[in-house]
Amino acid sequence: MKNSTPTRFTYALSPVQQRTVRRVLATAMLIGVTACASIPEDKQIMPQQDVARLQVAADIQLAHEGWPAASWWLQYHDAQLNHLMEQALATSPSLVVAESRIGAARAVLAFNGADRGLSTSLNANDNRQRYSANGLFPPPIGGNYFNETTVQLQTHYDFDWWHKHESQIAAALGEVNARRADFAQAEQALAVSVVQTYLQMQSAWEELAYLRQRIDKQTALINNKQKRISHGLATVDEQRQEEMNLTLLQQQSTQLQNQVQQQREALRALVGADNRALMDLTPVALPDTVATLPADIGADLLAHRADLQAARWRVQASLSKVEVAQAAFYPEINLNAAIGLDALSVSDLLKSGSLTTYLGPTLTLPLFDSKRLDARLTAARNDRNQMIAEYNQQVIDAMRDVAQSALAARSLETQRHQQQQQLRQSEQIWQSVRERYQHGLTDQATYVAAELHVLQQRQTLAQLTHQQRQAKVSLIKNLGGGFQSPPLDQEIKTATRAASSTLSSQ
Repeated sequence: MKNSTPTRFTYALSPVQQRTVRRVLATAMLIGVTACASIPEDKQIMPQQDVARLQVAADIQLAHEGWPAASWWLQYHDAQLNHLMEQALATSPSLVVAESRIGAARAVLAFNGADRGLSTSLNANDNRQRYSANGLFPPPIGGNYFNETTVQLQTHYDFDWWHKHESQIAAALGEVNARRADFAQAEQALAVSVVQTYLQMQSAWEELAYLRQRIDKQTALINNKQKRISHGLATVDEQRQEEMNLTLLQQQSTQLQNQVQQQREALRALVGADNRALMDLTPVALPDTVATLPADIGADLLAHRADLQAARWRVQASLSKVEVAQAAFYPEINLNAAIGLDALSVSDLLKSGSLTTYLGPTLTLPLFDSKRLDARLTAARNDRNQMIAEYNQQVIDAMRDVAQSALAARSLETQRHQQQQQLRQSEQIWQSVRERYQHGLTDQATYVAAELHVLQQRQTLAQLTHQQRQAKVSLIKNLGGGFQSPPLDQEIKTATRAASSTLSSQ
């Protein structure tokens, strides 16, 4: 192999050629800006629902005003329920899924944040290459092997003239906040499910207690009928009717026992417990709670409803995505620079003559891609309109749910007062019958029947009380379940400052 010193070829533009190149670039930029500025008019933007102007009807009022507390289930003063809630909020798979979605959205936010501004990389390579003797380079380069070692520090700066990257950051920020709100909504939904299931179990236990008393009294009434039949004072058909009533009560008892087991299994699934857990739950007497409704809901409902917060942030994200699609119509002008060392021998790499530098702008003009850009912009605008429409519908549905649950709570409160009055009347009748029975002025059957009627009225009152509790829980849920829009953490605040110009323009 012949050793020879490689020949270096250089080519420099003359001043006239340099001026010509600059004119061509300036003309291309002017044409590009003119061609890229034609963005289709946005004719179908939908207005967002103004939550502040929405109110429930003036005649829908409750005795007490206010929003639910953050840990609203503490109002029951039940250690069993508090322990169940702690387990559910600590181990629920649904919350783990919601939290992982937040992490995924934060990763996208970090990626978009890192994709703007200055980026620097260090590249190094060492290669050995044989050049063709019949190729572009004649001997002594052609037909010989050469080593080349390069170490280069490269820098790229994206000026983001049209705020494309800022809009991408704003869109990613909106999705992060939406998923944070989704997590809060999942927490509230889980809390409501645990409380509602627990209340159903306690209600079934309470009804079971009344049914057992009624079964005992009904059995005593059947025994009385048997005695009266033996003395010719009653018929067999009367006894059979009472036995049918006893069978109905036993069927109700069986159904309620099965309901208790089902609710226990539902609670076990909600808290993520094993098959040996929750067997020590016992009946407790729950206190009466107060149903509250804010006098002025308006914009406060947006801050107290996690689902509305999530919808609002997704609207903001969709607006930013439209900005990203619009920015694609404009030219991109970036700056690339590099400095490094290049030599055909490693021993010459650190010599001053091996220094290489590069500095140059890059221009990207979307001249012949307008249809594709139009399609992307149209898709982004359609997604934005869909997000706004869904948000508007969620706001309307939220106000409807609040109004309906408030009406249900108020109606059940009235029914409960009426049932309490009816129970007092039944107890007065029972007291009168008992006094006559004690003085021998009426028979045992009449006394037991009066007592059975009182037990039935008490069971009906317990059912209405349970329905009222469930209505109050539904009202708490529809008022946001104690949710309050939390302050953004430091990571989100940093992204907010980077995207502030885009968000403020919206």
